[in-house]
Amino acid sequence: MPGDASEVKFNDDGLIPAIVQEESSGEVLMLAWMNRDSLRLTLEQGTTWFWSRSRQELWNKGATSGNYQRVHEVRYDCDGDVVLVKVHAEGPACHTGERSCFYRAIPEDA
Repeated sequence: MPGDASEVKFNDDGLIPAIVQEESSGEVLMLAWMNRDSLRLTLEQGTTWFWSRSRQELWNKGATSGNYQRVHEVRYDCDGDVVLVKVHAEGPACHTGERSCFYRAIPEDA
């Protein structure tokens, strides 16, 4: 049954983890944190907004780099404590220049 944003549960710090996924391929691009304002801005403006825990400020992915993430859909999990943001990425997601922040693998013999 479909739900609504009121069912999203933020943690004690007012945050929720947001998994960002390329809509067309299903590739996981990044994980970031959202607060109520960044989730609202993401839904209203159609690009991803996050809460920077280190800088204690909102940030719009792509505002500096031009690598915007155009929102296709926002979903939340069965417990309401994680959001999945399906996007069309207009460039790399990672600050290193990699397409995904998950470009490194842990060897099986580690």
